[in-house]
Parts: sequence; structure tokens; C-alpha cells
Amino acid sequence: MKFYLLTIVLYMAMHTSLAQVTPKTTGTEAPATVQLLAYNNRDIETFLTAYTDDVKVYRQPGLLSYQGKEEMRKCYGQKFAETPDLHCELVNRIVSGNVVIDHERVQTDKNKPRIEAIAVYRIREGKIYEVTFIYPDPETK
Repeated sequence: MKFYLLTIVLYMAMHTSLAQVTPKTTGTEAPATVQLLAYNNRDIETFLTAYTDDVKVYRQPGLLSYQGKEEMRKCYGQKFAETPDLHCELVNRIVSGNVVIDHERVQTDKNKPRIEAIAVYRIREGKIYEVTFIYPDPETK
């Protein structure tokens, strides 16, 4: 009986994890998927297609980092050019209404640990108009 239950639990865990690493390219989450794939390919032009011209990017707690696609181009263009090991792994995704919440693990250097982050994307008319990045508090480790 224990073996049977363990098999079911392992199957459910495997099924859940497989769903998490295959983000959808349609519906509300499509722009979040487009930007994630472009990020991993360091493709600035495709990356920017997911965002509105006046996108606002925040860092928790509610601090505006910058606004506008041109500022985003400067920030991410430089990051893509200077970070050859850059890769973002999607750990989990929640979609609720027009909000997509991604739990991400970001690799910036193969010789350094990955960075855990939460990205909250607000979507309007098929584009991301607002992003808030939330990072774990280093004091809680």
C-alpha cells in the first residue's frame, strides 16, 4: 500500500514539474513567455515586443526602477551583451486574470549561484505594461 501511494505522489510531482517548465505561448501568459524565451536567447528586439512603449519596471517594495521601452532597451541590451552565461529558468507560473507571476532562477555566471526571483507581469492587450521584481530578503537566509 505504501509503495502504491508513493508511486502516485511521485507521478503527481513529475506531472506538475513538467507543466511548470513548458510555458504557454497563447492567452494571457503569451507575452511573459515571449520575453522569457527572448531573454534566454539574448534577443533584445524580440524581448521588447512583449512590452508596451511606456512599460513601468518596479523593484519591491514599490520602487520604480525605470519607465519606457527605450530605457528597457538600454538596461537589457547591455545585460545581454555583457552576460554570456545569462539564463532564466521558469520554476513555476501562476496566471490570474491579467496577471502572470513567475518564480524564476536566474543564472548570470556559471561560477556563481543562481538568483531566485519573483516577477509579476501585468498584461493589457497582449503586452506587458508593468513588471515588479521581488527578490528574497538576504537577511532571511
